[in-house]
Amino acid sequence: MKKMLVSILALLASGMIFESSFSEKSSFFDSVKFIQYLDEDTALEEVRNGNLDLYYYRISSDRLESQQAREGLHVFDSAGGSYSILVNPAESEKFNPFSIKDVRFALNHLVDRRLIVNELMGGYGSPTSSYYSPADPEFLTIIRVLEQFNFRYNPTLANEIIAKELTEKGAAKSGGIWRINSEPIEITIFIRSDDPVRKSIGELLSGELEKSGFVVKREFGDLSKAFVIVYGSNPADLKWNLYTEGWSRSAFVKYDSVGLGQMYSPWFSNMPGFNDPAYWNYQNKRLDSLTQKIYTGDFGSSEERTHLIQEAVSEGIGESVRVFLASKIDRYVANEKISGVINDFGAGVPSRFTPINAQGDDQELAIGVKQIYQGAWNPVMGLTDSYSRHIWGVISDPGTFKHPFTGETIPVRAGWTVETVGPNDKLDIPPDAEMWSPLSQSWEKVGVGKKATSKVTFDFEFGNWHNGVPMDVNDILHSLYFTVEWGTRTDESDKTFDAEFTPRAAQSIQTIKGIRQIDDNTVEVFVNYWHFDEGEIADWAVLWSTVPWEITASMEKAVLDGKASFSRSGAANKNVSWLSLIIPNDAEQIRNNLEEFARSNYVPKVFEKKDIAAEYFSKRYNSSSDWIEENRHAVISNGPFYLKSYSPESRTMLVKAFSDESYPFSAGKWSIFEDPSFPTIKGVKIRSIISQDTDAEIIVSTEDSDVIQYFLTNSHGKVVASDYIKNVGQETVIKIDSEETRNLEAGANNFKIFAISNSVLRPDYYETSFIVSSSETELPKGTVLEDDRTAKGQDYASLPIVSIISIAAIMMITVVIGTVIYTRRIKS
Repeated sequence: MKKMLVSILALLASGMIFESSFSEKSSFFDSVKFIQYLDEDTALEEVRNGNLDLYYYRISSDRLESQQAREGLHVFDSAGGSYSILVNPAESEKFNPFSIKDVRFALNHLVDRRLIVNELMGGYGSPTSSYYSPADPEFLTIIRVLEQFNFRYNPTLANEIIAKELTEKGAAKSGGIWRINSEPIEITIFIRSDDPVRKSIGELLSGELEKSGFVVKREFGDLSKAFVIVYGSNPADLKWNLYTEGWSRSAFVKYDSVGLGQMYSPWFSNMPGFNDPAYWNYQNKRLDSLTQKIYTGDFGSSEERTHLIQEAVSEGIGESVRVFLASKIDRYVANEKISGVINDFGAGVPSRFTPINAQGDDQELAIGVKQIYQGAWNPVMGLTDSYSRHIWGVISDPGTFKHPFTGETIPVRAGWTVETVGPNDKLDIPPDAEMWSPLSQSWEKVGVGKKATSKVTFDFEFGNWHNGVPMDVNDILHSLYFTVEWGTRTDESDKTFDAEFTPRAAQSIQTIKGIRQIDDNTVEVFVNYWHFDEGEIADWAVLWSTVPWEITASMEKAVLDGKASFSRSGAANKNVSWLSLIIPNDAEQIRNNLEEFARSNYVPKVFEKKDIAAEYFSKRYNSSSDWIEENRHAVISNGPFYLKSYSPESRTMLVKAFSDESYPFSAGKWSIFEDPSFPTIKGVKIRSIISQDTDAEIIVSTEDSDVIQYFLTNSHGKVVASDYIKNVGQETVIKIDSEETRNLEAGANNFKIFAISNSVLRPDYYETSFIVSSSETELPKGTVLEDDRTAKGQDYASLPIVSIISIAAIMMITVVIGTVIYTRRIKS
């Protein structure tokens, strides 16, 4: 089952640990200290002076332009996620203009995406109108869809659309202000003031809306405030109309199954209303259907999957509840004495691999971060911000992860063998395989005659939890129990329901057909899931836990007792805390539950029919309880570092190396990811003027490339020629015949080309314009437009914006929910 079943509360961390002086180190540094630095300029100087080793936030490009400015630094260009506008489409007693679809859509013409990139972002990014940007592997599958929209900054057109729709609703414009029922139409835009780019975007958009005739109220704040006003309120209350969002990723992914659901579809609980039954909720059954099919592998071929993606992107852009503006290229800095940084195509420098693989002269790695704590630390429906994920990722090991440069699934603590007969056939499930039943509250045999599309056999590399207790298969079984139990709502009175989590988990559990334990570290998982890449089947089906089952059981009790909520909206709706294992009060509640379990000799229902000695449960409860008492937090996990301390006063977190002989990986395990070879477009030769009805040639020089794909578009954005050329050499001649040039139009036309590598899935991208003359026009002789990057001595920093798009790559987030990891973007 995908990232969903990847782990129960994957990516939790820990505190107290029993170190063994003789055991092999899991990392090169003994500890990592994360220190909050709100001001990027101060952080830059601290890195240059050696007081910080790295800074996990982008540095403005104008601060790093000269060679002198880079002295003492390593500078990394990293995939940086994207910016978007979240639009509130709620219908309310108060008139909301954005409840009208075409008014939302008009925003696409009201924002100047190129100005945002060139001026606000210093050229480090690219305009984008969809969830996928030009550097995403999925981008090539949707480029024709995007060409159909072909958005340009056109406030005149935007205002024509707005005027038409508002007039039909009975509004009128007087004195330059839109009014309805004689009252001015007021818009509240929540602007992230802690991010200079988003603050400027908010001001820019506010100005355009005021020019359009709206009264605009600006509300400023950081992510913590946004969690309350935007993500934690009923959209129908209209506490906000627009919000300047930012997105990051923590891993690179080749086949994205989650992103479109997260960004466009109600079922994922990330659209206005967030599936809270007490709120107004955005609904779109077509988007739900399309993205659920992508997510659950409900397709019969790669072509069918591509079609689903194209349809979902088209519908998502058309609905314009989330309007994408630009993809980012973030510039990160490290002190020149630090080596071993792994610049993941998804996460960039703040990859989970960097602290694990980094090397330097000191025993402690000092990393500056923009924020230390912005949202709850719980792996069910917490950990939704990039700041917490950067730390969370190094104190836990997932079962599987994504290769930082190919995006393919790789084993971390779970190796696998896949057997599949999909997409059309079924294989037999052994009758002694089991599934948890929320109705009978017990494990039940699947019985005779049951079938599944795929079987995945997992061999786990267990070790000790950070509290010194061994991991075991019960942690795996409990993770499956949690996903099935909380992913099923048996009736309206079912307490194991969370408005945000349950709809997501429900999509996963419908594909799980059984599990069979083979031995102490091997299980077979049977799923109705198929993908043309077997690694994706394994990634979907993997069961893994990154917190001890007793911590999950204690969290579950706290929620069922009404003392906390897994999700943000649940906490707001019930007026309880958003459960956070790092906060002392919540950790104490977890410890109290564990002590109650120990006193009552409590055996969870999931284990009642298992032959397990009482001492096993007692040791589990007492070890985790002792950990919490000593460390004053409940973050216990299995990764190469453990959480030693969190100090809100000094705004620091300290993690220490997990030097336990049971940990399976030694320092240097991930060093193979340090130096990838990127595909590069070295030069493009094309005539600056081409005549219609004649053959033409374009010569492209590439390096470290296996494939090139190009698109020739006319002045209206229509693709008139394209091709996917495999096994390319250093120079490729693209021949455009007269039939194709005939479809070009007199005037400016466009040429786009991508260079692609099979081993490093970050395409290089180049775009240029050329003039087409009618066949009667005599061309000047020898007119050739050349862009030879090497000959001109250009580097990425000096290339025009359309040439540096390729530096950005995909950021795919793994967010663990119960036993399931979702790959998705996270808020920043």
